[in-house]
Amino acid sequence: MTTVSTQDPRSPGVPTTGTSENDGTDSGPGGRPGLLLAVVLAAQFMALLDAFIVNVAVPTIRTDLHATGADLQLVVAGYTISYAVLLITGARIGDLLGHRRAYLGGLLLFTAASLACGLAAGTGQLITFRFAQGVGAALLIPQVLSLIQRNFTGARRGRALGGYAAVLASGAAAGQVVGGVLVSADVFGTGWRPVFLVNVPIGLVLLVLGARVLPAGRHGGPGGSRRLDLPGLVLLGAAVSLFTVPLVLGQEEGWPLWSWISIALSLLLLAGFVAHESRLARRGGAPLIAPAVLRVPGMGRAALRIAVAMALNSGFLFTVTLYLQGALGYSALRAGLTFVPTAVGFGAVGLTWRKWPAVLQRRLIPGGFVITALACALLGWVLHDGGDGGIALYVAFAGVGVGLALGFSPTLAGALSTVRHEDAADASGLLTTVTQLGQLIGVAAFGTLFLNRLESPGADGPATAVWVTVLVMAGTAILGALAGSRRRRPN
Repeated sequence: MTTVSTQDPRSPGVPTTGTSENDGTDSGPGGRPGLLLAVVLAAQFMALLDAFIVNVAVPTIRTDLHATGADLQLVVAGYTISYAVLLITGARIGDLLGHRRAYLGGLLLFTAASLACGLAAGTGQLITFRFAQGVGAALLIPQVLSLIQRNFTGARRGRALGGYAAVLASGAAAGQVVGGVLVSADVFGTGWRPVFLVNVPIGLVLLVLGARVLPAGRHGGPGGSRRLDLPGLVLLGAAVSLFTVPLVLGQEEGWPLWSWISIALSLLLLAGFVAHESRLARRGGAPLIAPAVLRVPGMGRAALRIAVAMALNSGFLFTVTLYLQGALGYSALRAGLTFVPTAVGFGAVGLTWRKWPAVLQRRLIPGGFVITALACALLGWVLHDGGDGGIALYVAFAGVGVGLALGFSPTLAGALSTVRHEDAADASGLLTTVTQLGQLIGVAAFGTLFLNRLESPGADGPATAVWVTVLVMAGTAILGALAGSRRRRPN
């Protein structure tokens, strides 16, 4: 018998898992599901950490390398841009060559690029190697969800997806903390360089372990014989590039005309990509994203909610970090440690929500967004007078973590529960790209709102800027609660 994921009629959109003779078994080699999961999630954590760890090192990089503001933007954004553009391609490469090969290849490139970043002699080299890091992450990260989907079943898959969701959120907050620790320690007088070099020993250990525990060879499914859709790759890559570059650099450049033209062109290319994929599927070809994935019931609603949750997560981290370090004068380490309640709340909920009573299961996702909205409102209220908020600040931070976990984790599990085995790579690439784009949108939208309010003539100061920004976050969270809600038909 095989394990079948079903939808609990009591909890629309929240998956439960049917039982079978082999429920919870792992198809990985040697019966080592725990080690397999640890290896893939450790790589996920390391790559996610790198997207945030560099933020607290920016002032030191500026001083050491005499970097301009644009240089620093590209140091931070280069990783994100190449990562977002190539994620779906990375998922397809894993489907073609085997997830083990793609995972190890991406991990090797990421580790080597991290070493090069840590040894960079100038900003040009650092920017180039940051782009290379993003390419390695784009090849590595989509394999994580695919390996979980293909090697875990039943209750064990649910726990693995809970761990994945916990890592996804805790990695962002952990990046702030670890970056603060490494920069403050100034190991052997190396300043900012350890934020990159720390990846090297971790990556080497994961390469050795991955070669031992990851399933070898191709997965053997229908997807393994599909060719890479190069026209689709070009269209999607151009669309994502034209969308992400102005999001990353628009604030720094003052949102010039080219940024808006770029976003408009990205939408046109995205429409062209959808049309191309549909034509290719009708002709019996192998589109970059299988139309079957896009037609999975609730996939569009799930993608919207994931994007909202990740936009709130990244916008919260970015703007509140600026406020803590800029207005309240927190050190990088103290600012990072302040986010620990958020990470703990997200991780605890992500690992346990499936065990909660059925009466709560019915309202997990909209309830999570409501909790996020209330926590953001509380955060704005305790900071609006320019103080540090006291204990209420940490309560609000924990509430944001709990709320976003409830909005994100059940949504991700529900979206993946009905995806066919052979479409796992497509689904993982799609949802991971949505996650990354959500984070970019959050930083761009909420960051711009905060900075514009902070710098505009007649502004009332940082406290007012953060108050207005988190209130808009609260409103966005309410939209997440309402997203995809459907009226019940009368009986």
